[in-house]
Amino acid sequence: MSLLSPFALGPLLLPNRVVLAPLTRSRHAGQVPTDLAPTYYAQRAGAGLLIAEATQVSPRGQGYPDTPGIYTDEQVEAWRGVTDLVHAVGGRIALQLWHVGRVSHSSYHGGARPVAPSAIAATGKAMTPDFQMVDFETPHALTADEIAETVGQFRHGARLARQAGFDAVEIHGANGYLVEQFLSSGSNRRTDAYGGPVEHRLRFLHEVTEAVLEEWPADRVGARLSFGAGANGVRDDDPTETFGAAAEMLSDAGLAYLHGIRPNAQMGTTGGLDGLDAIRLLRDHFGGAVIANAGFDREQGEAIVDAGAADLVAYGRPFLANPDLPIRFAAQAAGLDAPLNEPDPATFYGGGAEGYTDYPIWDGRPAEAADARQAA
Repeated sequence: MSLLSPFALGPLLLPNRVVLAPLTRSRHAGQVPTDLAPTYYAQRAGAGLLIAEATQVSPRGQGYPDTPGIYTDEQVEAWRGVTDLVHAVGGRIALQLWHVGRVSHSSYHGGARPVAPSAIAATGKAMTPDFQMVDFETPHALTADEIAETVGQFRHGARLARQAGFDAVEIHGANGYLVEQFLSSGSNRRTDAYGGPVEHRLRFLHEVTEAVLEEWPADRVGARLSFGAGANGVRDDDPTETFGAAAEMLSDAGLAYLHGIRPNAQMGTTGGLDGLDAIRLLRDHFGGAVIANAGFDREQGEAIVDAGAADLVAYGRPFLANPDLPIRFAAQAAGLDAPLNEPDPATFYGGGAEGYTDYPIWDGRPAEAADARQAA
């Protein structure tokens, strides 16, 4: 049962290798974590590691309704309520530092356009603060001075995450957001020191990483990558070269882990990457721990850990719907009938306790837990 075996992630001793993936829930009015957030995370503290939902490092980093921030004292205090309760029940929790870049809309920014490395609009639709879907706008291309300011925002967010009591931080370099926009050739058409050859496109991530490492020891810092796979229209011409180089740079920086999202149909991010073993790419180019993410079930998670391709496996929707997921996995591995609750897509984003803190835990009886939510 390697998925359920302990693992040392830097100074953090994890009781198992099951990770809560960061999941945007859009429940934090005013960008301050809700009073329900401590309960939500504490319910899932049986994970080896919780990675809290993507959290913007500045107001310009927001692109979705009611997502939390980490740039004000009020946000720090609210997050402290989360970390205190998680620690009280024996858990470990990291904060994901986020800037959406062009995946935003002027309605979040007082009419100002979103920002990006280049003035190229994202594909698809933006979600406005009132949950309406509208066309993405052509973003403002960041100047060198604005890039330096944005790097400083990541530094500030990292500092506040320490004040809020997190055990680690994760740099969000995936899903077509700002860091990946700089990394990927399809979204970065700059001709200065931040664009062009891969070593220039790596510069923004390198500077963000250095800034975060000014606030945190490297063995408490991770990063997330998704390989220019098409999320929010971000694609890369040579993901093996680009993201192999990114993994090597982050390895040289001594980061504790890389969190890789394998291209998958559910995310709509398989185009152009057929045949790329994204998790193996990280293993081959990164010297620290590897977290595999996207679409794994228990057996697949066991298999990738047993094969040595990944050290931990992150679960999103299964963990959302099953706060006690490691317990259910352990029961299943022991041959017991421990069915999983089905996630309710209607309650993924926005709202209150429903679909957030009310999913039932397994009561040890074979089939009833799976039906309890529908019968309630």
